[in-house]
This record gives sequence, structure tokens and C-alpha cells, in this order.
Amino acid sequence: MTVHKEELGSGEHEVADDYVPSRRRLDRERHKRARTRRATAIGALSTLVTAAVLYLVVVNAPGWPRTKETFFDREYAREAFPKVLEGLWLNVRLLLICGAAVLVLGMLIAVARTLRGPVFFPLRFLAAAYTDFFRGLPLIINLMIVVLGVPALRLQGVTVDPVLLGGTALTLTYSAYVAEVFRAGIESVHPSQRAAARSLGLNNRQALRYVVLPQAVRRQVPPLLNDLVSLQKDTGLVSIGGAVDAVRAADIIVGRSLNYTPYIVAGLVFVALTIPMTRFTDWVTARMDRRQAQGGAV
Repeated sequence: MTVHKEELGSGEHEVADDYVPSRRRLDRERHKRARTRRATAIGALSTLVTAAVLYLVVVNAPGWPRTKETFFDREYAREAFPKVLEGLWLNVRLLLICGAAVLVLGMLIAVARTLRGPVFFPLRFLAAAYTDFFRGLPLIINLMIVVLGVPALRLQGVTVDPVLLGGTALTLTYSAYVAEVFRAGIESVHPSQRAAARSLGLNNRQALRYVVLPQAVRRQVPPLLNDLVSLQKDTGLVSIGGAVDAVRAADIIVGRSLNYTPYIVAGLVFVALTIPMTRFTDWVTARMDRRQAQGGAV
């Protein structure tokens, strides 16, 4: 290792270059690389063997020819793909709009549930009743009630658009789940944080806004992203009201042809849309876990 001096202003400092790692370190790194390559090779081989076994089991099943014709027909897949993609744009718009509404409404409900003082009891009670009701009510029933029941009331000035009503039902249900996620994050912040904010002259509202909520939201990012992934899949349920989304576009072709290949196409399109969001959620979760393990800010 060569050491030389460089002048910097009025002082001097030593700079070391030509670093040569020890033999033990080189052996350890070589062993680590070899173990990684071996693990990768074993994983790839086991995956190929499993896939081959599953393929042979499926294609040798007695009903495979009929199943292939009914669910995996190329002609129907080619016909359904552009129409499913066209309908998917509605699902994406519902995800963006309902996702934003769910985050805002869920935050308001969570804050209402964590308000202190007897004067806020009615607000806390209503927020708790909301979350209990909509978390217990199946989403499909909520959609039927809103999409089919609201138009039956014939209220003046109330929309009967199945897309808007379906989006409202999704927002109502998912806001209850997201509210509990936010509430868990708020309650996970140690009371000393709020006390320290109050000692610096902040009132309860300012302490909640500037101290508690930022920490709570950062801690709950992974479960929030998981809820958005679930919301993205459930946007396909708005088709029960007649909205032509990806699922409904596939259903129209299936009703005409009695071939279920369009459903497979729609399912694969949803999977392709969901996988990037899922991987992003995993990356955020792993990043936050590493920061927490290193003692950094969560």
C-alpha cells in the first residue's frame, strides 16, 4: 500500500491508494460468489423440474383437449385482447380516482377515531361504526346495494352512472380498511413525540399535523400499497352494474361465443398490471426494514 501526502490549504493529510485486500478476504468473497452461483443453479433447476411436472400432469389429464379448446383458444384470445385493453383504461381511471379518495377519506376517519376528549365522543363513535360496518360488509354486496339500489330510489340530482356508483362503493369499502391502517400508524407513534411537540409550543392540531402524522404515514406505506393493489383488482367488480371495463368486455365475448378464453385474457392483463405494483411494494418494505435495522428514520 502506497501512502503519500497532499497539501490542502495550510494543512496536510495522508492519502492511501493501491489498496490490496488480504488473502482471507479474497477467499471469503470467492466462496460467497460460488455459493450464490450454486444456489441460483439449484433454484433454476428445481423450478424447471416443477414446471415440467405440472405441464405433464395438465396436458395428460383426460379433459385437457376440451379444456384447451374452451379456455385457451388463440382466435378468441386475439379477438378479446384489444377490447380487454380498451376496457382496462376504465379500471386504471377508477384506481387513480378511487385511490386518491380512499387515502383522503381514510385519513379523516382515522384522525376522527384518535381525537381525544369527551366532546369528540360522537365523532369517534360514528367513525368506529363506519369502519366496523364497511369492513364487515362484503364488497360485492356493497356494490349491489349502491349500483342497483341508488337508481331505484329515483332521487333528484343523484347520478345513476354505474361507473360513478361503483367507484363510490369501492371508496366506501376501502376507506374503512385504509382508516384502520392509518389509525394503527398514528397509535404506533410514541406518546413522548406528542409531548415533545407540546413542550415546544405546538397545540394538539399542530402536533398531529407536523409530528404524528408524518411518522405514522411513513410507517404504514407498505400496507397502504397492499390495499391499493387489492383496490386495483377489485375495480373489475364494477362490471356488475353494466360498466364496460376489462372484465365486462371479456364477458360480452364469452356470452356470444360460450368460450371462456376472454376471461383468461382479462385475468392475465390484471396480473400484468398488478405485478409491478406488488414488486414496488416489496421493494419499499425491504428498504424500510433495512433503514430500521440500521437505526435510520422509518
